[in-house]
Amino acid sequence: MKMAVKKMDHVGVFVKDLDASLTFYQEIVGMDLKDQFTINNGALTLAFLGFNGSDETELELVYGGNPDLPEEGKVNHIAFLVDDIEEEFNRLKGLDVSFISEQVDTLPNGYRNFFVNGPDGEKVEFFKR
Repeated sequence: MKMAVKKMDHVGVFVKDLDASLTFYQEIVGMDLKDQFTINNGALTLAFLGFNGSDETELELVYGGNPDLPEEGKVNHIAFLVDDIEEEFNRLKGLDVSFISEQVDTLPNGYRNFFVNGPDGEKVEFFKR
């Protein structure tokens, strides 16, 4: 039987402060807000972000519900592909960003990466193939 799955569509991340997370992912990462709305009679706000209006995998910020985020689940990290890893590392060093990595690392397969903390402590990876 052929699988119906075509690609990953989006990753949902619970956030404690929607404005802080929107600011981080728009101003620090460079994503665009594609859509935002409430569900469950206004109990949850969903914000979808992406790049340049393309049909790539989106980031869904989920605000509301259970304020004890680990009870509802965690995302280990969110990875963003970059053209120049050193340039991006240096750009973020000049901003108010909390770094996890002290330097750009090279993985055994030659890929390079570094990690920073998002507004809710989620790990955000910048990645170069």
